Amino acid sequence: MAKPAVFLDRDGVLNIEAGYIHTLEDLNLIPGVAAAVRSLNDQGIFCCLVSNQSGPARDYYGIDHVEALHTRLRTLLNQEAAAHLDALYYCPYLSQSAGGTHPDFTQWGTWRKPNTGMLVTAAWEHDLDLRRSFMVGDKATDIDLAHNAGLRGILVQTGYGKQVLGGKYQHHTKPDYVAKDLQDGVNWVLQQLQKKP
Repeated sequence: MAKPAVFLDRDGVLNIEAGYIHTLEDLNLIPGVAAAVRSLNDQGIFCCLVSNQSGPARDYYGIDHVEALHTRLRTLLNQEAAAHLDALYYCPYLSQSAGGTHPDFTQWGTWRKPNTGMLVTAAWEHDLDLRRSFMVGDKATDIDLAHNAGLRGILVQTGYGKQVLGGKYQHHTKPDYVAKDLQDGVNWVLQQLQKKP
């Protein structure tokens, strides 16, 4: 039977928003996120990272650097709370009109949020029920992704979240829940999953 999942954006949700992270040591967790992920792990809820990472397309760094950042992210989650991500997906592609310059990664792609490619792939590969799942992000595009794929979208006020709410970043959006931080969002998810469909 297909299971629900919680999909998490990376920058501004799990780690402190720091722009394009060129140095591994500049990726640091937002306080409390490891415990929040661990609370999903403890409930057996599939926890999956989905992230736009256009650094390779912009020729800032290679795929190997993105992978190294994700290794550090997983290590920090484990060190802080023995927490883990069940799967990880990211989109290194960016169209030329949006700023892509590297020939290997400059293209339009169905994986780039708010397109649904990463979620559809995750659902197919891990038997996930998107209708019972949640997307947590700090940008309007994360909420758009959630609604495009039939999920409930949670906007956290870390990262760019407060600017989105104030109408100063990206565009106006209507999240299903506005959370103070990831733990608040996870608490709401757990409440929703306890309700009968």
